[in-house]
Amino acid sequence: MSASALRITEIFYSLQGETSRAGWPTVFVRLTGCPLRCGYCDSEYAFHGGVSMEIEDILQAVKEYNCPVVCVTGGEPLAQKPCQTLLTALCDAGYSVSLETSGALPIDDVDPRVARIVDVKTPGSGEVDKNHWPNLSLLNAHDELKFVICHEADYLWARTLVMENQLYQRCPVLFSPVVGGYSATELADRVLADRLPVRFQMQLHKVLWGNVAGK
Repeated sequence: MSASALRITEIFYSLQGETSRAGWPTVFVRLTGCPLRCGYCDSEYAFHGGVSMEIEDILQAVKEYNCPVVCVTGGEPLAQKPCQTLLTALCDAGYSVSLETSGALPIDDVDPRVARIVDVKTPGSGEVDKNHWPNLSLLNAHDELKFVICHEADYLWARTLVMENQLYQRCPVLFSPVVGGYSATELADRVLADRLPVRFQMQLHKVLWGNVAGK
């Protein structure tokens, strides 16, 4: 595997299931590997394995779908150093590019044309100590901040963090319930009752197809 190659779990075409881009046909490039082990992870199959691909081969695979929207995801994409080069190459090729990252690694070197979708790990994830807090000050209106809510305590923790730091003034903030965990209805009711300036979301791809790889 060359220094410029990336380990790829899958490249597939589906509907974006989350963020403000939900519902848009999108090509997903899923990189292999992640330093976190969140209790609710739905892509554990991306922790290991994958195939080595040069960036030009990834671009060719993406091109075959004839889709202008690309999401680089994982695992944790930024755990592979050539990811930054891939993101820039996709932007240079004219794609609208988003990056889904765990928030555990610095995002300051990500190409500014990329929409950075940054997780904040809640206590319920089991990985709250992995949050790279300096990332929050780097966010702008082009980015989005996502909280996966496991239970009521997570909601209260996230609400406090968002309101005390006025994170909604930096970028859109997303609250998403853990599938099979915190009730989506209860979370929606709490967001409304507290008049939070956040976007409630559910994972559209799971509503449509369930937890299926490649969707």
